[in-house]
Amino acid sequence: MRRLEGRLAVVTGAANGIGRASALRFAAEGANLAILDLEAEGLAATADSARAAGAKVLTITGDCTDEALVADAFKRIYAEAGFIDILMNNVGQSARERASEFYASSSEVWRFVLNVSLMSTLIASRQVVPAMREAGRGKIVNVASNAGMAGEIGLSEYAAAKMGVIGFTRSLARELAPFKVNVNAICPGVTRTRVLEKISDEILDGIRKSIPLGFFAEPEDIAAAVAFLASDDARYMTGQSMVVDGGRWMV
Repeated sequence: MRRLEGRLAVVTGAANGIGRASALRFAAEGANLAILDLEAEGLAATADSARAAGAKVLTITGDCTDEALVADAFKRIYAEAGFIDILMNNVGQSARERASEFYASSSEVWRFVLNVSLMSTLIASRQVVPAMREAGRGKIVNVASNAGMAGEIGLSEYAAAKMGVIGFTRSLARELAPFKVNVNAICPGVTRTRVLEKISDEILDGIRKSIPLGFFAEPEDIAAAVAFLASDDARYMTGQSMVVDGGRWMV
């Protein structure tokens, strides 16, 4: 189904993984795209695939935690592509190789994770909210994580950031509901992206056994749920946190 025919979707962190899969799903659903990422090569590859699916694509390379850069990027999007119907705030990152239990963690890591995984969402959302309010329409989909709900050991700052995304989603949804703007969050579980390449098979096997469905998500599994939230099929949903994790965390 081409549920997003003619709409403009902005996706941050679109060079790889869930962001790339979601951008391509939006294109398959008929949307045009403006995509942002630090990684120019991956961003270009996403753009090529989206154009092959028939989408018009504007690419912007830059750091989504840089408020001035993001503000300029969105001004360019509005000028060159028009009204933004959909914003997907996908940028986010855990501490990865610097992850540790909280007693051994550092404030430098906390600030990095909070900046990338929470502040980037606020910064990008601030660029579209005034226009969506005025137009009386729009969809914002924020990428959170089931890590915040589950409280994973060694991910305290990431869990805090992603629960911050959920809290922000709920507050903004209430603010924008009178203007018929839907704001929801997607909470992926372990997804088969390049991050898994850095985790040992032993640890991955243990995580897999904790998932009732018994397998990891593909980025396309998350993208399917994102496309639903961005479509009119979800017009009566706002302020929700949709968990897509194979049953590991059941709400």
